[in-house]
Amino acid sequence: MGVLIILIIVSVVVAGGFLFAFLWSVKTGQMDDDYTPSVRMLFDDEIKESKK
Repeated sequence: MGVLIILIIVSVVVAGGFLFAFLWSVKTGQMDDDYTPSVRMLFDDEIKESKK
């Protein structure tokens, strides 16, 4: 039973670490994409071929 409690504590600590890393990356602008929206219109659209 003691091992189960240790595993739960370790998993909560790991999940908290991932949550902290995610929130830090959002706050510092790591998730911002300033480049793609400006060049999206330059990408060619795929031509869909219809089957007859």
